[in-house]
Amino acid sequence: MKIVKIIIMLALFLIALALGSQNQEVVNFNYLIAQGNFHLSTLLGVIFVSGFVLAWAMFGGIHLRSQLQIRKLKKQVKKLSPTDDNQPEQVKAK
Repeated sequence: MKIVKIIIMLALFLIALALGSQNQEVVNFNYLIAQGNFHLSTLLGVIFVSGFVLAWAMFGGIHLRSQLQIRKLKKQVKKLSPTDDNQPEQVKAK
């Protein structure tokens, strides 16, 4: 199932690339400091990639923070749990 999803995503990317390459209209893009004339396909591609990278960075930071919190809490549990040998086998296996 994972391979099917990858193939579908690759096919959609290739279709978008083919359609974007056909659109070579020059547009005037005004940003905060200045303005510039860019091909529409280039402008859309750069904005898409920058948004993708920004989203990965944000969610990567959130994931890293949660993993660090999990590690910290596991250390606290290990520190607070009793370490005598009279515990049942099920608890030791975890």
